[in-house]
Parts: sequence; C-alpha cells; structure tokens
Amino acid sequence: MKSLLKPTLNWLLPFIPIAVLLEHGYPEKHTFIFLSACVAIIPLAALLGRATEGLAARIGEAWGGILNATFGNAAELIISIVALHAGQIQIVKASLIGSLIGNVLLVLGASFLAGGLKYPIQKFNLQGAKSQSIDFSIAAIALIIPAAFFGLGKEWMTAETVNQLSVVISVILITVYFLSMFFTLYTHRSFFSSVHHENTEEKHAVWSLKLSIFFLILSAALIAWMSEILVGSVTQAATAMGMSQVFVGVIIVAVVGNAAEHSTAIVMALKNRLDLSLVIAIGSGIQIALFVTPLLVILSFLLPLGKMDLIFGKGEILVVVLASYILNQITEIGESTWYKGIQLLTVYSIMAVAFYLFK
Repeated sequence: MKSLLKPTLNWLLPFIPIAVLLEHGYPEKHTFIFLSACVAIIPLAALLGRATEGLAARIGEAWGGILNATFGNAAELIISIVALHAGQIQIVKASLIGSLIGNVLLVLGASFLAGGLKYPIQKFNLQGAKSQSIDFSIAAIALIIPAAFFGLGKEWMTAETVNQLSVVISVILITVYFLSMFFTLYTHRSFFSSVHHENTEEKHAVWSLKLSIFFLILSAALIAWMSEILVGSVTQAATAMGMSQVFVGVIIVAVVGNAAEHSTAIVMALKNRLDLSLVIAIGSGIQIALFVTPLLVILSFLLPLGKMDLIFGKGEILVVVLASYILNQITEIGESTWYKGIQLLTVYSIMAVAFYLFK
C-alpha cells in the first residue's frame, strides 16, 4: 500500500508514541507533552481528511458534501469536546475563534501568496466566493448579538436567559448551514462548478470504501486520545511558555487542528485551482462558525460536559468582525494576486501579536 500521508507528514507520526510516553513517564514535563500532542494531531488530521475524501467519493457527490461538512473539522470538534469535558471552556472558545480567523486570514492569505508568486493573476468564481463571505458575516453577527445583549442588559440577562439565547441561535445557525449545503450542492451548483469539476478528476486516487472507513475510525480515535493528552497539559504548558490560555487557543490549538487543511489549500493554489483553495479555507471557517460552534453549544447541554454559551470576549468578537470585513473586501472582484496574500497575512500577524501580549 502506498504511503498513507504526504511524505512531509510521515515523519510526524512518531510523535504519537512520544506524547504517550511523555505523559506516563514524565508527567511533570507539561510543555513537552503539550507540544508533542500538538504535533501528533497534525498527521492524524491529514489521515482523517484523506479517509473522509475517500468515503465521500464512494457514496456520491451530494452525500459526499454532507460527509465533508460533518468530518471536515472533525479534529477541531474532537479537541473541543475533550476540552469541554475537562472544563476548559475558555480554550474551546478561543480555539473556535482562532479557527475562524485562521482559515480566512492565514490559510487564504498563504494560498493567495503561494499561488500569486507562480501566477501573476488568479481568478475564482465570484458568485461562490461572495456567497461564502456572506455566510461568514452571518456568523460574525451571531457572535455579536449574544454578547451585545449581555453587555447592555446584565440586570435581566440571567444565566438561564443566556443559555436559552445561545441554544436558540445555535439551532438557527445549524439550520442555515444545512440550507447553505443544499444551496451549494443542489440549487446553485454552477456557483461552485469549477470546484466540483476539479474534485471529479481526482476520484481515481481515493481509497476504497473499507479502507476509508477503517482509517476514519482509527484516526478519529487517535485524535481523541491525543486531544485528551493535549488538554490535560495545556494550562501548565501555557504558564511555562509565558502564554495566555487565550493565545494558546486562538493561535496554537487552532493552527494544529487545521494544519492538514492549510497545506492542501496552498497546494491547490500552486496548481492554479484557487476555487478549491477558497472552498477549503472559507468553507472550513463557515463549518466552524455555522456548524461546529453551535453543535458544541447544544452538545454541552445534552451531555455531561462543561456548559458552553455564545458569550465570547470583546477581543474575540472584534477579530471575527474585522476578518469578515476584509474577507468581503478581498473577494469583491473575483481575482487575486500575491499582494492580496500579504495583506491577509499582515492582518493575521497583527491579531496574533495582540493575543500574545494579552494576558
């Protein structure tokens, strides 16, 4: 059987036993345990992504889209559930915000830069990109409303009211997400025609159904294991490294959970397949905003987990709003250059520095 992962990721697999050995043999080495678990999740996320692609290709385009929507951010979802179970709600919220801004600023910026250095001007489907950017704006509004009402009406905004508002908004967001999938896969497929065409060309390279299911289950189980190790050491590791838990969640955990998708988006841009890069980058951000985040809120009230609401910090909301604004600006003409990539990466760098200095 050919190599399971890209050669650049194969050498990261030994970090899985390293993380386990460190946790059991040197439990006081929190920083090394945390970093090893972070690195171990990267190849596992890539493995999960490839298994998902293989399964999606075998069951048809429509259901394949639903499957990708469900498992596209499985690594982040698993990490978040484990963290919620451990009561690390601040880490969960920070990592979700980090995934949002990371996808539309870091991933898209790196894709524009890489593709633009090879091709002077790259074009993408404007209608599809604008539809996705509007979905991202809806997510920003959904984050603003609960925090705004909580800030304006603390006298009557009880914990029960906050929980009710969070659950209702979460149900609305998940509904909108599935409607957006129906819009993309059925009624307006022409908006994303180039993306679907590109995907069909690569079906010959995907795994068999049995192999895909096997590695889907295996990688998800290993990610859950590594996530438990990561979450167990995150507080002490953040203190030892002089970082706040918000920075660790927004930057480090978010980047780790999306590492596989990051590399794929950049590779697609280098192949002049920018529509696919946009679907990976913006689409992943939308999955986090309209599906993963509200799903975590609902699960936190249905399962014995730490209760999570939609009241995010002012700084976290601000960066999402700003990311939404620049995303709309960047996608307004349907083409990109390397300098647009620099612009997106600049905004992300400024936000990262601000979160690092925030204690």
